[in-house]
Amino acid sequence: MAALLRLVALLALAHTLAASPAPAAEPRSSDCTGTISSLNDVAAAVKCTTVTINAFTVPAGETFSLSLLSGTKVTMNGDVTFAVKNWAGPLFQISGTSITFNGNGHTFNGNGASYWDGQGVNGGVTKPDPMMKIKISGTFTNTKVLNSPARVYSVSNPATLVMSKLTIDNSAGDAANSASGGKAAGHNTDGFDVSTTDLTIEDSTVHNQDDCLAINKGSNIIFQRNSCTGGHGISIGSIDSDVTVSGIQILSNTITNNDQALRIKTKAAASGSTVSGITYSGNTATGMREFGVLIDQSYPSTLGTPGTGVKLTGVNFVGSTNSISVNSGAKRVAVNCGSGACTGSWNWSALKVSGGSAGTINYSGIQNYSQ
Repeated sequence: MAALLRLVALLALAHTLAASPAPAAEPRSSDCTGTISSLNDVAAAVKCTTVTINAFTVPAGETFSLSLLSGTKVTMNGDVTFAVKNWAGPLFQISGTSITFNGNGHTFNGNGASYWDGQGVNGGVTKPDPMMKIKISGTFTNTKVLNSPARVYSVSNPATLVMSKLTIDNSAGDAANSASGGKAAGHNTDGFDVSTTDLTIEDSTVHNQDDCLAINKGSNIIFQRNSCTGGHGISIGSIDSDVTVSGIQILSNTITNNDQALRIKTKAAASGSTVSGITYSGNTATGMREFGVLIDQSYPSTLGTPGTGVKLTGVNFVGSTNSISVNSGAKRVAVNCGSGACTGSWNWSALKVSGGSAGTINYSGIQNYSQ
């Protein structure tokens, strides 16, 4: 009987254990929210997959660097200001995969006026360049950059990235200052320098003193519905040796008071490179100071002796009309190809350029366009 009672007790205990809920799992270290209010907070915050950035000032000569876990969501709750020092930078760097970065309309303030001397990265004081180094996949949105010392965004995403609703405001650099010798104080303030694949930049606003977009190499890049004011226009290049550019779409952008609207520039000394599959559609430009469209293989000269080491093919203006107006002293279109370097038929049926005077076109493969 005693043995039977022990068996019954054991069975009852087993039933109780089976019916009891399992203890709650301990939270993983990434299941947390990291808050950054100074650089001292970064190391702990990046162990979490939710990161909040509060307003703070980054000390002079230091990079605000975020190396994030895959899938991290970052939200800005305040502006970030960078104290001034003459050094190489960058001021901000972010890396990771499948990242969601939402600036919430807040600002990265580069204090550019403290560096500007009209020389950019070509001389004068050393300037942090680029200001913002982007090495993520995912999304980067709703963020403002104010007064970059020199170039703003350098983009080299590891997988598909969409950058949207961004503001670059270097408008204060249009004016001269005591160090710029009567020239615009801001210089080399490129909006987006791109060497990558699978990138979309859209619905953003750039006011600067250099290229709005400069594509140096890469493929499957879309630049659409952006506004570019005051600079050198939307550029492919300058193209150096041994690089490939392909599958580029420049769509429905608004370009105002730039040196040129749309430009392809390849270095005269470059070799072993190809540029192909370039599509322009629905772009509008007014107030171009030098050229409407410039395709030039003599960089860094303008319309000098062109090189032959970059093969250029498939440059098309198609779809919605690209409407460009140039100032009275500007050229509407200039094409300066090296011998045999431009190939194939280019369809320019959706290009209309008015104002100024005709430029020189030395390539016979352009179809459906006349000046």
